[in-house]
Amino acid sequence: MALIKCDDVTMSYEGVNVFEHLSFSLDKGDYLCILGENGSGKSTLMKGLLGLLKPTGGKIEYSDGLLRKQIGYLPQQTAVQRDFPATVWEVVLSGTLNSRGLKPFYGKKEKALAEKNLERLSISHLKKKCYRELSGGQQQRVLLARALCATKTLLLLDEPVTGLDPVVSAEFYELIGDLNKKDKITVIMVSHDVRESVKNASHILHLENKTCYYGSVKDYVSSSISNQFIGNV
Repeated sequence: MALIKCDDVTMSYEGVNVFEHLSFSLDKGDYLCILGENGSGKSTLMKGLLGLLKPTGGKIEYSDGLLRKQIGYLPQQTAVQRDFPATVWEVVLSGTLNSRGLKPFYGKKEKALAEKNLERLSISHLKKKCYRELSGGQQQRVLLARALCATKTLLLLDEPVTGLDPVVSAEFYELIGDLNKKDKITVIMVSHDVRESVKNASHILHLENKTCYYGSVKDYVSSSISNQFIGNV
C-alpha cells in the first residue's frame, strides 16, 4: 500500500478551486518535487498534506501507521521567523513537541534525538548560538534538524533554498538527497528550480491549477510540459 495517496482531490482557497481532480500516490522512499508557476496550487497542496486544509473533494490518505503529527515540515521562512530570538538548541528541540505527549518537560529521549540531529546536520557547534545570528544556510539546517526530530518517515519542504546562494543551495539539495537515499526518508519538496528537481527527485508533480504531469523524472524530462517550463527559466 502507498505511503501517501491523493485520490481525485479538489482543494479551494477563499471559495475558489485552486486545483481539481488531483490524483497521485507515493511509496516509502520516493522523492517528489512539486513544480509550477506561482498560484498553481503548490502551497495549498502542502497545507492539505499537512491536514491544515481539508479537500473540498476527494481524499488524502496515509498508510504505514503514519500520523500527520509525525510529518517533518520545513516551511517557507518569513522575515519575522528569520529574526526569531531563540537558541539553536531550543529551535531543534521544539521539533520533539508532538512526541513528548503530555509531559511538561523535555526528557532524555527528546534531548538525545535533538543532539543526534544536530550532529547529523553538522551543526552541533552552533547549539548555543542565537538562531537570528545565523546565515541563511545555517538557519535552514537548523530548521531541517527540527523537522527531523518530528519524523523518521516523511519530510515536507516548501521552497527550502529560497534566498540562498548557489553553493549553499547545492549543499542543501545534496543533504536532502542523502536523507532520502541513505535514510530512506520520503521527501516532498515544492521548488521553482526545475534543473535541480530533475537531478535529485524520483518523481515530478507539475501543477497549473490542474495536474499537468505526474510520473517519473525520466518521463518528465522528455515531456512537452517540461520543455516548455525549462525554456522559461
